[in-house]
Amino acid sequence: MIFYRISRHLKWKSGLLKKMASDTGDRTWGHLASTESYGRPSTADEYTELTKEEINSEHYSSKTNACHCLLFARKNKKTFGVYNPRATVLMQMRFDGYIGFPGGLVDSGEDQITALNRELLEEMNLDTSTYKVTEENHIVSHYSTKKNICLHFYALEVPEEDIKKIEVKSLSSKDHGSEVLGVIQVPLYTMGDGVRGFPTFLTHSFIGNSRMQLLISLKKLNILTEDEITSVLNAVPTKTTTATSS
Repeated sequence: MIFYRISRHLKWKSGLLKKMASDTGDRTWGHLASTESYGRPSTADEYTELTKEEINSEHYSSKTNACHCLLFARKNKKTFGVYNPRATVLMQMRFDGYIGFPGGLVDSGEDQITALNRELLEEMNLDTSTYKVTEENHIVSHYSTKKNICLHFYALEVPEEDIKKIEVKSLSSKDHGSEVLGVIQVPLYTMGDGVRGFPTFLTHSFIGNSRMQLLISLKKLNILTEDEITSVLNAVPTKTTTATSS
């Protein structure tokens, strides 16, 4: 009798999940199935930094490649009259719930720069005739052994007075509301308790190695010093369980 009830319950649950999926798309991939693996959780040790020679080699250039970009403007006007923001750094809330940078896969026949500028137009509605990424903006490239993909990262500095215009214009991008759910700014300061601000921001879930790309860029661009980054990382709080509705 107990086995019968359990079996009936499992069949009911299976039927309910199938109905939910058919109505909402939940728990399915649809046409995203071919690329969803790139968004799976990853660890820092699966990424190997590539040299310039390796980036241009047949071995890596023939693999799946993706390019992303950090848009930023240096800024010293204090937030709340207290905290030095150092810079306005733009990231995105993605369709999959992760935080990341604008960019995407390099299509067949494209080079990395062409692909990245195309993605910036599609995701940010960025005027690439005014703000164009070039090879000089390259920061770092990594290869993921787990996902078999090369990830190339760039950083483009824009005038401080243009940041708000770029944010507003992004609301009219082709991918806004689908691939991109909004532009966010990164709080680069640490508040009085030594936790809120940048340390807390780093507890969020980031796509791929974008958290690593952010930290490497902040150091290379002299926005934060190595000591400041180390201090922030040492202060990153552990995630706690949050209340949920019953």
